[in-house]
Amino acid sequence: MAYELDKKMVIGVSSRALFDLTVENEIFETQGLQAYCSYQVEHEQEILKPGPGFQLIKSLLKLNESVPDRDLVEVIIMSRNSPDTSLRVFNTIAHYGLPITRSVLVSGASLAPYLAAFHTDLFLSAYEDDVQSAIDSGIAAGIICTERTEQIIPMPTSQIRMAFDGDAVLFADESELIYRERGLDAFEENEKLHAREPLAEGPFARFLKKLSDLQRELGTQDCPIRTALVTSRSAPAHERVIRTMRAWNVRVDEAFFLGGLEKKDVLKAFGAQIFFDDQSAHTVSASLAVPSARVPYNSSGGMQRLQMSAQVSG
Repeated sequence: MAYELDKKMVIGVSSRALFDLTVENEIFETQGLQAYCSYQVEHEQEILKPGPGFQLIKSLLKLNESVPDRDLVEVIIMSRNSPDTSLRVFNTIAHYGLPITRSVLVSGASLAPYLAAFHTDLFLSAYEDDVQSAIDSGIAAGIICTERTEQIIPMPTSQIRMAFDGDAVLFADESELIYRERGLDAFEENEKLHAREPLAEGPFARFLKKLSDLQRELGTQDCPIRTALVTSRSAPAHERVIRTMRAWNVRVDEAFFLGGLEKKDVLKAFGAQIFFDDQSAHTVSASLAVPSARVPYNSSGGMQRLQMSAQVSG
């Protein structure tokens, strides 16, 4: 019988999200592909340092020790590297003892066609085009911040801690559009008016639901997964969020309605191993304290059109 992925949580992760490839990427950007390939082959016995997604991936893989005779999580390396230049990555995986055995190596081509083929639930990459394609295909994905890796204190691996923004991440972007186009008063009035109507699903809704199902399976006491909602919303816009979570039957362990306050310190206190937000201002700031990833807007969505309109008018 063929190996089945559809009952597992499948995480696709690029080599730059998993390991620190700052030097190597700079060679690629400044000297070109051939210089990058030569460098990787020449240094393939040198072990790479952990990257921004390392602790999260290590913790997720540890979940497979929780249930006898069944792996809950499958991590797949999904990289634009060629097979010939990938040995360094696999040597590093072996060095850290990560049980990752599957990979997609496309030699510079788009990874987009393979995300659905591998039943990917979450895709982490530093390459924006691939993440955008994933979002447009309905797959949860984030552009992981790689610039701040050396400033992040490694998080313990005993518990997975994931934090999410609300609008345009867990929820659709309709309410945020009202805020952007008509201001805070109109946004709050809309949320009060529709407080009992669940928000539409955003790009991470399905992933959160699957994560919540996994929490239920693992048990509420001493659960190895802990989630947080970290949103700029505040009262009176909180009620619709809480009722939406209730309607979705999902579990969020902690919620922070910050009303525009800085998110970084809260995320650090929570101990997030990853934070997902749609705004680069939030992810760049948060990445000083915790690993962070920006969730791009769907190419056909209202926020994307609003951004393009602002760029044209500017």
